[in-house]
Amino acid sequence: MKNIWHWQAAALIMALAAMPSISAAQDAAVLDRQWEAYEAVAAKSVLDLQPFRQTVSAADAEAGTHVTLISLNPATRAWFLLELRAAPDGKPTQYHLENADPSQGDVALDTGEAPALVIGEGAGATRCRPWADGAAALKTARDGGLAYAPLCGGALFLRNRVTGSRTNIEATAEFLRRNVWGGESIVRFVRDSFFKDSELETSEAVAPGGPAASSPGPAPMKGKLPPEDQPVISTLLDIALKDADPGRMALGQWYAADGLDGVFASAFQPRAISDEIMAIPGANRLDGIEAKATGYMIAFDLGMYGIGYALGTDHPELGWSPRPPASIRPRGLPGPDGINTASPLVMLGMVNPVIADRAVATFTAGFKRRHGAFKYGDMATFNLGHHYGFIEKGVILSKLQPNLSTLYGLTDGTLVMKTWQEADNALLPRIAFARQNGVPLVMTDPDTGQAVPGDRVTQWGGGNWSGSAEAELRTLRAGACMASSGGRRYLLYGYFSTATPSAMARTFLAYGCDYAMLLDMNALEHTYLALYVPKGGKVHVAHLVPGMALIEKKARDGTILPRFIGFADNRDLFYVTRKEALP
Repeated sequence: MKNIWHWQAAALIMALAAMPSISAAQDAAVLDRQWEAYEAVAAKSVLDLQPFRQTVSAADAEAGTHVTLISLNPATRAWFLLELRAAPDGKPTQYHLENADPSQGDVALDTGEAPALVIGEGAGATRCRPWADGAAALKTARDGGLAYAPLCGGALFLRNRVTGSRTNIEATAEFLRRNVWGGESIVRFVRDSFFKDSELETSEAVAPGGPAASSPGPAPMKGKLPPEDQPVISTLLDIALKDADPGRMALGQWYAADGLDGVFASAFQPRAISDEIMAIPGANRLDGIEAKATGYMIAFDLGMYGIGYALGTDHPELGWSPRPPASIRPRGLPGPDGINTASPLVMLGMVNPVIADRAVATFTAGFKRRHGAFKYGDMATFNLGHHYGFIEKGVILSKLQPNLSTLYGLTDGTLVMKTWQEADNALLPRIAFARQNGVPLVMTDPDTGQAVPGDRVTQWGGGNWSGSAEAELRTLRAGACMASSGGRRYLLYGYFSTATPSAMARTFLAYGCDYAMLLDMNALEHTYLALYVPKGGKVHVAHLVPGMALIEKKARDGTILPRFIGFADNRDLFYVTRKEALP
């Protein structure tokens, strides 16, 4: 295994060797030991899951403090653990720090006579000693109640534990699952009996034919009719569009979002998909409900926007999912990766203020850990049940498992969606973020090079698609795909008001996707997407459908506080930001 990743880690070793008092040979030995601890099937700490971490220590005689700074992944320059001790072997007080803007430089510990944190590079670097005066600055930041508390003139944030928001429905479901015998069955019964198809949206044609797409964007949906002849339907899309009447969209056409260049929206109904797409083998036929269900695609031009990922305050958790058989669990292992807590690291379910200033959208990510592993089929029997993995800011919080759909970003800004393979672990030193969620809805056939439905789309248990105990798969769902058009690459977010995995696969294929994966399902808070549109000197929060606005909070002055931006949330998220030049 070492050979797979050593060549990728070589550049990292050279960079670390340039640090004072660190040699390449010393650092290679340290990395070897850290990799062995990472791979060990044993109880461990979250630090042991960081094979590329770098640790530097210094004694600050003036402050009477021994200072240790751990860069959790030097390639991302984002997350750090600051440890303060009264004695070299004393119990540490730990602080999870975040570099406010890694594009402006790294964070380092100057180990000279007056140790200090150095944030940034050259003449613009900031020197800071937050442990001075009895760590007064750190104590003030920790006691202030802010999720992101500024330090060192705003160059750093202290990440503080806060309670993540959740809706009443989600809180009730969580209570039943954790505290009532058979709680999962109760939640499933209520969902299937009272909430099935509760968000179903449909419409008949209100006008014959529609306008051409208002501006360049992804290729239109492949439909039974040519794009210019597709009927216009009434819609609930709550996003303002250029060249479209409010509440009216032609099926399968793309419309530019008003106020956001490079963002597009499209409405679909699976019954309008072309016979050519419907004839591709590997997915089930549509049922009468999902065929007429209206859904929406939101496309982001990846030449203009970057993607990031953040865990929620509570989800996904790090311990065992109850789905795989207990027999696969090694004795004494608290979770599939050897941990069941991220402590001393802090998960926040929101973006930091610097990122928020560049954000144009957020959307919910994937399954909770409880549902994010296999109960049935072959994938429940090996790799410890294939618990879905995730990485934030280059920090591995759950290992990426082979055979699972993975959306990940590299430190150079490259975005990839694919089925993870063992050989892909060579990329770990360069992974900025990653989120796995099940198996593919759409994949590329290795023999023909054509996009086809995923090989488990029709398997309820074998695909871990969730749904009712009777294997009824139709419900509110969201997914994402990658598509190319006109020499540009797009990330598409798909909202399906009610659909089976087969209907999702057919729809993503109709939009030209070469890979697609499920995100989350069953409720608006789990399929949430919002755009942040500049308007009249302010930012307008535009939700995909009106019901999503009920999730937001309001300040005392009436200002809307958007989820994931204005307050911490219990669920994980993806965020979309305007691209800036990489350092």
